[in-house]
Amino acid sequence: MSSYETLQLEIDQRGVAHLTLNRPEARNAMSQRMIQELRDASGQLAANDAVRCVVLTGAGEVFCAGGDLKGMQTQATGTRQDRIRDATELAKLLADLSTFPKLLVGRINGSAYGGGLGLISICDIAIGLVGSRFCLTEVRLGLIPATISPYVVAKMGVPAARRVMLNASEMNGHDAKNLGLLDEAVEADQLDEAVQREVRALLRCAPGAVARAKELIRFVSTHDVKQNIQYTAARLADAWESEEVAEGIQAFLSKRKPKWHVAEQSREGAS
Repeated sequence: MSSYETLQLEIDQRGVAHLTLNRPEARNAMSQRMIQELRDASGQLAANDAVRCVVLTGAGEVFCAGGDLKGMQTQATGTRQDRIRDATELAKLLADLSTFPKLLVGRINGSAYGGGLGLISICDIAIGLVGSRFCLTEVRLGLIPATISPYVVAKMGVPAARRVMLNASEMNGHDAKNLGLLDEAVEADQLDEAVQREVRALLRCAPGAVARAKELIRFVSTHDVKQNIQYTAARLADAWESEEVAEGIQAFLSKRKPKWHVAEQSREGAS
């Protein structure tokens, strides 16, 4: 379905998009091309009303090895302006994905390092493997995990971020779950079913309400009590005035499924 060089993009009949990092020969390291294509894909998916959620995964045995080594070598010999430009592109990508208006589920199919942990951190739900390895390796190279740090810290919290950022401590899947990076750690043969449980739950929910709930989380987590009182009261009033609430209440009273509900049997034939 996609014409990207570094990604695969498919959308099944349920409206579930499957976005795959597709550089297995480079352990799905993020080149500048991949970053640009991820930004393009996320923009298209955000604007596509037929898309209900996105499953982000990697081709091969590694989810994402972080930054592309060749790109790092280019940055080492480039100008300061070049470095800032390239870092800003990654920062913009992470911001795009962090504010993505639909559920973003990380199907973390293998190990992840450096910037790969940034991608995990912007997923609304991240499910990985117990046997995978996760590490913020930047300080071993004399670097810092700068552009990904807002999302890693938000995901893991300050104490856990210190635990893994400052000494490049390596985590397995259980560690990553306990420290907040993963929401669930499973065996390889359980990964797809664990992801589909989350997808099926999402497909029972109103798309507009999901988008507004994501905005709600971002706002209340970064504002004070007074601002939150005003914001949440106004947003709840908005919700009561929406077509989705009218449909949801009518469906409940009529003992039927709301129009947005995707029945389990509609998964048949999905890609």
